[in-house]
Amino acid sequence: MASRIPALELRNVSYVGNGKAILHSINWKVRQGDHWALLGPNGSGKTTLLKIACGYLWPNAGGEVRRKGRALINLPELRKSIGWVTSTLPPQIPLREKVIRTVVSGKFAQIGYLEIFGGEASRRDYFQAEKYLAQMGCDDLRNEEFGVLSQGEQQKVLIARARMTKPYLIVLDEPCAGMDPGARENFLATLQAVGKQKNIPSLIYVTHHVEEILPLFGKTLILKEGRVLYSGATRAVLKPDVLQDLYRVSLDIIKRKGRRWPVIR
Repeated sequence: MASRIPALELRNVSYVGNGKAILHSINWKVRQGDHWALLGPNGSGKTTLLKIACGYLWPNAGGEVRRKGRALINLPELRKSIGWVTSTLPPQIPLREKVIRTVVSGKFAQIGYLEIFGGEASRRDYFQAEKYLAQMGCDDLRNEEFGVLSQGEQQKVLIARARMTKPYLIVLDEPCAGMDPGARENFLATLQAVGKQKNIPSLIYVTHHVEEILPLFGKTLILKEGRVLYSGATRAVLKPDVLQDLYRVSLDIIKRKGRRWPVIR
C-alpha cells in the first residue's frame, strides 16, 4: 500500500510576476499514489504552478511548498525527484540519438547523453531503461533514432526517460498537444495501462481538454485566473455546472468508458 505522506503539498502559495498577481493562495495536496489532472484555460496560472511545484520558482508572494512532508531547498536534487515531460522537450533531443540512450540520459539530467559529462551508465542503467521502455510499449524502438519517431512515440520515450531517476512525481504537461486523434488515443491508452502498474510515481496530467482526463486520474484540480476553482474527486468536479463556470459556455457531458466528453448545448 502506498504511503499517504503527500508527495507534494502547497500551502497558501501565491506568486507575483512583472508586478501582476499570478497565483492567489493555492492549497493543493498530492498524496503518493494519487494521480491528478490539472485543468484550466490559458492564463489560469498552470505553468507557474508547475514551475513552483518542480522547484524552478519560489512562491515569492507567500506560502510554503513541501515535498514528501518537508521543505526542500536543494533545487537540483528536487528537480531530480520530480520528472517533468513537456511538449518543448522533444525538439531539444538530438535527432540521431538512439532511443535507449535518450532514456538513459534521464539519469544524468542530460539532453543528449554524453558519457564524458555526468558519468558512465552501468549495465543496470540500461536494464532499467529497457524495462521502462517495455512498460510504455516501446521496447521495439530501443535502437531507433529519436528523430524518426512519431510524436506519440516520442512522448512515451520521454516518460520512460523521466523515470530513470525514480521520481516520486511525474508531471505530464499537455503531452497530446499537436497529436492527431489516432495518435492521441493510442498514447492515452498506453498511459491508462501504465497507470495501473505497481510502483508508478504519482502523475499530474496537465491539459485544456476534458476528454483527455482518463479514469486513471481520480482527482482533478481546476485553475481559473490564478485561483483554485474546484479541487477533489474527478467524478465530483467534472460536472456541467463546473465547466460552465470555467469556460463560460453552456455544456453537457457525455460519459463513455470512464471518460467525459463536453458537448455545447
